[in-house]
Amino acid sequence: MLARVRASDVSAETLARIEASVDDLASAYATTPPVDLLPMVRRHLAYVGRLLDGRGTLVQRRRLVVAGGWLTVLRATVHIDLRQRSAAGAHLVAAAALAEHVEHAEIQAWCLETRAWDRLTQGEHRQAIDLSHQAQQVAPRGSSAHIQATAQEARGWARVGDVRRTRDALDRLERLTANLPVPERAEHHYRYDPTKALAYTATTLSWAGDPAAEQVARVALAELDPRGDGGDRPRRSASARLDLALALVAADQPGEASAVAAEAIRSGRVAPSNWWRAREVLRRVEQTDTAEASALREVYEAHRPAG
Repeated sequence: MLARVRASDVSAETLARIEASVDDLASAYATTPPVDLLPMVRRHLAYVGRLLDGRGTLVQRRRLVVAGGWLTVLRATVHIDLRQRSAAGAHLVAAAALAEHVEHAEIQAWCLETRAWDRLTQGEHRQAIDLSHQAQQVAPRGSSAHIQATAQEARGWARVGDVRRTRDALDRLERLTANLPVPERAEHHYRYDPTKALAYTATTLSWAGDPAAEQVARVALAELDPRGDGGDRPRRSASARLDLALALVAADQPGEASAVAAEAIRSGRVAPSNWWRAREVLRRVEQTDTAEASALREVYEAHRPAG
């Protein structure tokens, strides 16, 4: 009996490589186009699946299921970025089931937070807020998932125009990140980097139409892209430019807003799931009847993703 329990086709080195690969892929998310990242995640998931088909100890099988859970929620996130909502939904269900199987609260919370972000990109703001609350309740207190879900809640309130609740969520986010150290791999998608807080605040304030948004967005962009070449995190830099552009339109500066938004679009780093943000800036700029609106429309149409 004991020999059967100990029987395994999985070495310690194999498990360590798989767990390192999970971290590598989660870190690559910030800089790798989703269309390139998706097949990489698929290959690693298939490998984990093959190992689960073989023999392993209970401890080893749990580690494989946890790795599979992280890879599955990451795959769902990439599908969202590619606007493949059906595939994203199926993988979020699978990731949540894997997390429940091994009682992994943080993966469960990330599944809820990811669903909240998906709803937010679809304009389903109240559902996004509710899912953010659920994620905060499930997540370990102070964990990256708990912090990210709080940031997501603030964005939801901003979209529905509730300034008081937006500020309340931002205050809670600030308290959660006040003494948080920068993680070893700050680009890791599932490890909250406190330097993200400024960019999240800029996004939230610009969506809420807060007069402070312009200054916060300028500082956030300067930190992300000090050389004006996209910086080390080009996707975040593109999003920061869209935040600034939206704030500039609200501040009655449509000319500069058009130029900044055009930079973001031409960078090629606006994910398909974020394209609605570029469309929102364009709509706001066109409403001002500024001369630069036609140039922004031309850039927008030239780079608009298919579908």
